[in-house]
Amino acid sequence: MGFGFWLRILLGLEAFWGIGSKETVLGTLGRATLLRVPRELLQLHQNFSEAAWKECLEGQQKKKILLRFSPGNLMEFDRGRVRFHHEDFSLEILNTTRGDGDRIFEFSLSWGQEEEVWQIQLRVFEPVSHPEIRILHREFSNGSCSLTLLCSSEKGDEISYIWENRDNGTFGMCSGFGETLNVSLSPGTGSGTGSGCVCTAQNAVGSTWNEIRVAPELCWGNWGGGVPGVGTVLVVVLVTLVIVIVIVIVTVRATKGDQVTPQDSPDSAETTIYSQVQKPKGIVPKATPVSCTTIYAAATGPRLAPEGSPWSPNGSPNPRGHSPLSQ
Repeated sequence: MGFGFWLRILLGLEAFWGIGSKETVLGTLGRATLLRVPRELLQLHQNFSEAAWKECLEGQQKKKILLRFSPGNLMEFDRGRVRFHHEDFSLEILNTTRGDGDRIFEFSLSWGQEEEVWQIQLRVFEPVSHPEIRILHREFSNGSCSLTLLCSSEKGDEISYIWENRDNGTFGMCSGFGETLNVSLSPGTGSGTGSGCVCTAQNAVGSTWNEIRVAPELCWGNWGGGVPGVGTVLVVVLVTLVIVIVIVIVTVRATKGDQVTPQDSPDSAETTIYSQVQKPKGIVPKATPVSCTTIYAAATGPRLAPEGSPWSPNGSPNPRGHSPLSQ
């Protein structure tokens, strides 16, 4: 059995284990991802001369060397981004990014004139955030209540949702797939403790879950005389506060307007005094006829008027009712 025989055996083993093909590895966005080398490849070629990790964009032939390793010598070209593990030749990506999902990472092992290549296609997923459960729709019919529950996560790639029963008290009402779940309740269904519906949000790199207690109070409690939610209370408090502030402002302004009158105003006082001192021009005060006649009569004494005149003793009084002096 010469060298050719053993070479054919090795090639058969490589075909059996899939050496030389491409593997898909899942990575989590923002976390470290470890790219491993098949143990069989290292065992078959223990007497290697050089090992190297490279990367290239998918669909391109140009490759970038990340590191080279030979017995007793290591050259790293992207030290801040990747780390090499000597014990198993694996490559660790310290902080996985979206861009890493567009690349193919290649490990090559050479000895003599031969070289073996192992390629890894990295798929990057954003981890799933904690899901929230809320009531999407509520409908009453024939004394029963139908609820549509919505389970959703704000973050995560390619999320799938599963609804399950937490205990036996749910009577199978919480089984389903997808974001929404329809349940039907009657006033006596699970009254008091309720039933547990668990929603699990998951993707290729992880999962997380949340739970809601399904009970008649969801239909006839918090929305029919029960305790309102925190959001409802805050809205009512804010609206009430705004109304009170508006009423106070209007009342204060109205009170100030009633206290300021024209008599109390300094401008009104000045106008009144000025109007009393400065009479309008062109208007002569009318003298009192009796006073003027009496003073003139006292100064000049009685006068005799010709007979037949208006002021003769036998004549009639002045038709106008005024003395000649006053006229």
